[in-house]
Amino acid sequence: MGLRLKFNLALLFVFALGFAGSGYLSYNLLHKNAREEVLRNAGVMMEAALSMRQYTVSQVRDKLVQKEDEFLPQTVPAFAATEMMNQLRKKYPDYVYKEAALNPTNPRDRAEGWEADVVNQFRKETRAEISGTRVTDSGLSLYLARPFQIKDQACLSCHTTPEMAPAAMVTRYGRDNGFGWQLNEVIGAQLVSVPMSLPVKNANRAFQTFMASLGGVFLALFIILNLMLYVLIVRPVRRVSAAADRLSIGRT
Repeated sequence: MGLRLKFNLALLFVFALGFAGSGYLSYNLLHKNAREEVLRNAGVMMEAALSMRQYTVSQVRDKLVQKEDEFLPQTVPAFAATEMMNQLRKKYPDYVYKEAALNPTNPRDRAEGWEADVVNQFRKETRAEISGTRVTDSGLSLYLARPFQIKDQACLSCHTTPEMAPAAMVTRYGRDNGFGWQLNEVIGAQLVSVPMSLPVKNANRAFQTFMASLGGVFLALFIILNLMLYVLIVRPVRRVSAAADRLSIGRT
């Protein structure tokens, strides 16, 4: 086995290790960054919804005159936040916001499927936040969830029994929805679901570009090192060997 072949085999082995290691690290890093980007977007959506809830409580609720025979859902923070996010979904239908409850006042807020699983997880475990992925019709989505816990005794005035609740609310939603809540009970979760398709696509594109560039650099180094090997080692050795051969047969 010649010197050049040994050198090239060793070089290819080192390059293969470097290429594989760089690919593994860069792939994980790019997809980790993509997930963190989606989580940030989900967090922004959640904070926007919370801001709408606070605005409804501080600026809207007291301004709307509540009639005894009519219940205005616009005075309910959860309703206002959900309606605002539904307007956003008209432009971005794959983005989901829901204040899901196991026993909601408004039937549209009832937790179903994976939503109920998240709520039950909050009921079993004391956690401030849960995130994960789920498969949707449009692809993989990442969800962010925070628990809704009854911490204000005033909330129970509408959610303990139908007799204690405003008659207009009972008329609108019935006697079987949103009652029996207890203080400090986790009754639901604030859920945001954001599609991961675009960030993952961008991460894959960046990974492919990086690996192609890295492959090009390795190829260039391979060629340059082979040229240097030939110029600095192989050719001088051949000259010395040829001179030695001539001397051995008595030539000068």
